[in-house]
Amino acid sequence: MDLILNKRDPIYLQVIHFLKKEIVAGHLRPGEEIPSRRQLANDLKINPNTVQRAYSEMEAENLIHTEPNRPSKITEDPNVLRQLKSEWVNHAVKDFVSAIRNVDISIEEVTELITTEMNHTKTGG
Repeated sequence: MDLILNKRDPIYLQVIHFLKKEIVAGHLRPGEEIPSRRQLANDLKINPNTVQRAYSEMEAENLIHTEPNRPSKITEDPNVLRQLKSEWVNHAVKDFVSAIRNVDISIEEVTELITTEMNHTKTGG
Protein backbone atom coordinates (compact mmCIF):
# COMPACT_ATOMS: atom_id res chain seq x y z
CA MET A 1 0.00 0.00 0.00
CA ASP A 2 1.26 3.43 -0.95
CA LEU A 3 0.29 5.23 2.23
CA ILE A 4 2.73 7.81 3.53
CA LEU A 5 1.83 8.75 7.08
CA ASN A 6 2.15 12.31 8.33
CA LYS A 7 2.83 13.48 11.86
CA ARG A 8 -0.18 15.84 12.06
CA ASP A 9 -3.22 13.61 11.82
CA PRO A 10 -4.15 10.55 13.88
CA ILE A 11 -2.85 7.47 12.10
CA TYR A 12 -6.16 5.60 12.18
CA LEU A 13 -7.82 8.54 10.37
CA GLN A 14 -5.08 8.50 7.75
CA VAL A 15 -5.70 4.77 7.21
CA ILE A 16 -9.45 5.38 6.83
CA HIS A 17 -8.85 8.28 4.42
CA PHE A 18 -6.47 6.20 2.34
CA LEU A 19 -8.83 3.22 2.11
CA LYS A 20 -11.77 5.48 1.23
CA LYS A 21 -9.68 7.09 -1.50
CA GLU A 22 -8.81 3.65 -2.86
CA ILE A 23 -12.51 2.69 -2.89
CA VAL A 24 -13.61 5.93 -4.59
CA ALA A 25 -10.84 5.60 -7.19
CA GLY A 26 -11.88 2.02 -7.95
CA HIS A 27 -8.57 0.53 -6.80
CA LEU A 28 -10.47 -1.40 -4.14
CA ARG A 29 -13.55 -2.96 -5.70
CA PRO A 30 -16.86 -3.93 -4.07
CA GLY A 31 -16.51 -7.34 -2.42
CA GLU A 32 -12.72 -7.26 -2.63
CA GLU A 33 -10.76 -8.53 0.37
CA ILE A 34 -8.58 -6.01 2.16
CA PRO A 35 -5.42 -6.85 4.10
CA SER A 36 -5.88 -8.33 7.54
CA ARG A 37 -5.42 -6.01 10.47
CA ARG A 38 -2.15 -7.66 11.33
CA GLN A 39 -0.90 -7.60 7.73
CA LEU A 40 -1.74 -3.92 7.21
CA ALA A 41 -0.16 -3.00 10.55
CA ASN A 42 2.97 -4.89 9.54
CA ASP A 43 3.06 -3.30 6.06
CA LEU A 44 2.68 0.21 7.49
CA LYS A 45 4.84 -0.44 10.57
CA ILE A 46 2.06 0.69 12.91
CA ASN A 47 0.29 -0.78 15.91
CA PRO A 48 -2.34 -3.42 15.03
CA ASN A 49 -4.75 -1.68 17.43
CA THR A 50 -4.56 1.39 15.19
CA VAL A 51 -5.64 -0.66 12.19
CA GLN A 52 -8.34 -2.29 14.33
CA ARG A 53 -9.70 1.16 15.18
CA ALA A 54 -9.71 2.21 11.51
CA TYR A 55 -11.44 -1.01 10.44
CA SER A 56 -13.99 -0.73 13.27
CA GLU A 57 -14.92 2.78 12.16
CA MET A 58 -15.21 1.66 8.55
CA GLU A 59 -17.42 -1.23 9.65
CA ALA A 60 -19.61 1.22 11.57
CA GLU A 61 -19.97 3.22 8.33
CA ASN A 62 -20.79 -0.04 6.47
CA LEU A 63 -17.84 0.51 4.13
CA ILE A 64 -16.35 -2.87 5.01
CA HIS A 65 -17.73 -6.00 6.59
CA THR A 66 -16.08 -8.88 8.36
CA GLU A 67 -17.44 -12.34 8.95
CA PRO A 68 -15.94 -14.48 11.72
CA ASN A 69 -12.65 -16.08 10.67
CA ARG A 70 -12.84 -14.46 7.23
CA PRO A 71 -10.97 -11.50 5.71
CA SER A 72 -12.65 -8.10 5.75
CA LYS A 73 -14.20 -7.08 2.44
CA ILE A 74 -15.28 -3.86 0.80
CA THR A 75 -19.04 -3.40 0.88
CA GLU A 76 -21.05 -4.32 -2.18
CA ASP A 77 -23.93 -2.04 -1.16
CA PRO A 78 -24.35 0.42 -4.05
CA ASN A 79 -26.05 2.99 -1.78
CA VAL A 80 -23.10 3.06 0.63
CA LEU A 81 -20.62 3.31 -2.26
CA ARG A 82 -22.64 6.06 -3.95
CA GLN A 83 -22.82 7.99 -0.65
CA LEU A 84 -19.03 7.68 -0.17
CA LYS A 85 -18.35 8.95 -3.69
CA SER A 86 -20.80 11.81 -3.22
CA GLU A 87 -19.20 12.84 0.09
CA TRP A 88 -15.74 12.64 -1.49
CA VAL A 89 -16.68 14.81 -4.47
CA ASN A 90 -18.61 17.32 -2.33
CA HIS A 91 -15.59 17.75 -0.06
CA ALA A 92 -13.29 18.23 -3.07
CA VAL A 93 -15.66 20.79 -4.61
CA LYS A 94 -15.86 22.77 -1.36
CA ASP A 95 -12.06 22.79 -1.10
CA PHE A 96 -11.76 23.85 -4.74
CA VAL A 97 -14.31 26.64 -4.45
CA SER A 98 -12.65 27.87 -1.27
CA ALA A 99 -9.27 27.93 -3.04
CA ILE A 100 -10.52 29.97 -6.02
CA ARG A 101 -13.10 32.14 -4.25
CA ASN A 102 -11.02 35.31 -4.64
CA VAL A 103 -10.08 34.70 -8.27
CA ASP A 104 -11.85 36.84 -10.85
CA ILE A 105 -13.20 34.04 -13.07
CA SER A 106 -16.63 33.15 -14.40
CA ILE A 107 -18.39 29.86 -13.74
CA GLU A 108 -18.19 29.20 -17.48
CA GLU A 109 -14.40 29.56 -17.43
CA VAL A 110 -14.16 27.30 -14.38
CA THR A 111 -16.38 24.70 -16.04
CA GLU A 112 -14.24 24.79 -19.18
CA LEU A 113 -11.04 24.40 -17.14
CA ILE A 114 -12.49 21.46 -15.21
CA THR A 115 -13.72 19.78 -18.41
CA THR A 116 -10.33 20.24 -20.07
CA GLU A 117 -8.46 18.90 -17.05
CA MET A 118 -10.73 15.87 -16.67
CA ASN A 119 -10.42 15.05 -20.39
CA HIS A 120 -6.65 15.54 -20.20
CA THR A 121 -6.41 13.27 -17.15
CA LYS A 122 -8.57 10.53 -18.75
CA THR A 123 -6.46 10.44 -21.89
CA GLY A 124 -3.30 10.05 -19.83
CA GLY A 125 -1.92 13.47 -20.66
